[in-house]
Amino acid sequence: MFNMMDMFGKVKEFQARLKEAQESLGTITESGEAGAGLVRVTVNGHKQLLQLEVDDSLVRPEEREMLQDLIVAATNKALQNIEGKIKEHLRKATDGLLPNIPGFDLGNLMG
Repeated sequence: MFNMMDMFGKVKEFQARLKEAQESLGTITESGEAGAGLVRVTVNGHKQLLQLEVDDSLVRPEEREMLQDLIVAATNKALQNIEGKIKEHLRKATDGLLPNIPGFDLGNLMG
């Protein structure tokens, strides 16, 4: 028989684990590069830019616009790549806590 109190307990546990997992997203990182590796960036699961590496050959005043474009491209690539890791991290943290209820999708909470 369906136990409502048991379900509420599971929901509370799910919320606690989800919050903990969201807070630990800073430990997940992903890198992206552009210009055949001339620009490389690293972002974390909070979608923050952590590191920027620029090849010495690009640091010329006449190449400034290209450098800016490559930085944007590398950052966007890293941010796209981190999305899957974020969802997987949150899924693992809450796996098995709630029953699989048809039509009850928690995917929007995890990303």
